[in-house]
Amino acid sequence: MQRLFEVCAGIDVHKRSIYVCLVKAPATGPVTREVRSFGTTTHELLGMLDWLTQAGCQSVAMESTGVYWKPVFNILEGALRVVLANAQHVRGLPGRKSDVRDCEWLADLHLHGLVKPSFIPRPDIRELRDLVRTRTTLKQDRARHVNRIAKVLEDANLKLGSVASDILGVSGRAILEALVAGQTNAAELAHLAVGRLRSKSTELQQALHGFIKPHHRLLIQTHLTLIDALDASLAALSAQIEERLRPFAATCEQLDQITGVGPEVATVFISELGADMTHWPTPAHAASWAGLCPAQHQSAGKHKRAGTRHGNRWIKQAFAQAGWAAARAKGTYMQAHFRRLCSRRGSKKAVMAVAHSLFIRCVRLSASPGECYQELGGDYFDRRNERHVAKRLVTRLQSLGYKVTLERLDPAA
Repeated sequence: MQRLFEVCAGIDVHKRSIYVCLVKAPATGPVTREVRSFGTTTHELLGMLDWLTQAGCQSVAMESTGVYWKPVFNILEGALRVVLANAQHVRGLPGRKSDVRDCEWLADLHLHGLVKPSFIPRPDIRELRDLVRTRTTLKQDRARHVNRIAKVLEDANLKLGSVASDILGVSGRAILEALVAGQTNAAELAHLAVGRLRSKSTELQQALHGFIKPHHRLLIQTHLTLIDALDASLAALSAQIEERLRPFAATCEQLDQITGVGPEVATVFISELGADMTHWPTPAHAASWAGLCPAQHQSAGKHKRAGTRHGNRWIKQAFAQAGWAAARAKGTYMQAHFRRLCSRRGSKKAVMAVAHSLFIRCVRLSASPGECYQELGGDYFDRRNERHVAKRLVTRLQSLGYKVTLERLDPAA
């Protein structure tokens, strides 16, 4: 088997230690292996880098083990060629596993070019990715605290959520703060409502008649304090994300044209993939990496259901939300695409198909600067095969006992 390197290494990464196998395969002579163990502190990792550099190592392969690969990658990046491998792709034989054997097996695979590199964006995209992921997590945390306030209100026999659509809107926040301050009069609480909620004053008074206790006030105050802290953190993160997105403003505008894809989804897309689509041979390869396409399970000539691959959960989450938004956009191709599949496969599979279509279009637009999104229209599938649609409708009417005669109208009329 052909060898790609004369000197390469395989690294088995753990939390507190790493095992490195250095393989030397000269054109003439036997292949030699040397295994060493290092700690994961910066001092130990720098010592590992010196050893590899002095040995003339050309390339290093290691598994993507949780987040423990990142300190090693940070040291090696820029000094050596680093290949990050999916652990499932380089798994060894069962019953022969040890840390030493793992690093030797990884080094042998890498020596012969059998390790498929994982996608690692450039440093500025990785930093943007960390910020966007943290913002998404904080938004989810904020939503949990809002839900917990709703549970506390239900426990206190207060049905604010049944009248107000947003219990933390302007009116809801004023009512909650009054409750925490000790106000229990339903009429006084209802008088704090503003806007359209004021027209529901009678319903609001009935909903705010309950039995709030001191521990309820403490819980509500605790959640409100945490929500305020999260709002401040979200504002700081959003400002930093907006600043880092300026070089990608043109790409964001392109993606924002797509039905269902708003600024937040475009931000997630850029933070996870960047704006350079040359890493993937086709948009379908990018969709497969993201996990937005069905998995394949074929054996003995039979195809079985396999669901979807794990992929990138941040992209799947964002584009699933975009898929639901696109399915509600009236008169659009995406809504027609959703309805066409929903009747046969169900809403959940249909929305993932729409998410896949949205992702493919994002990849294509990102790879074509200056190109605009073309909306195909809600009647696209009817226009694509007019005769088939007309024949199906005529057959349906005839089955109901009608005599049908078709006459094409003049388009100019």
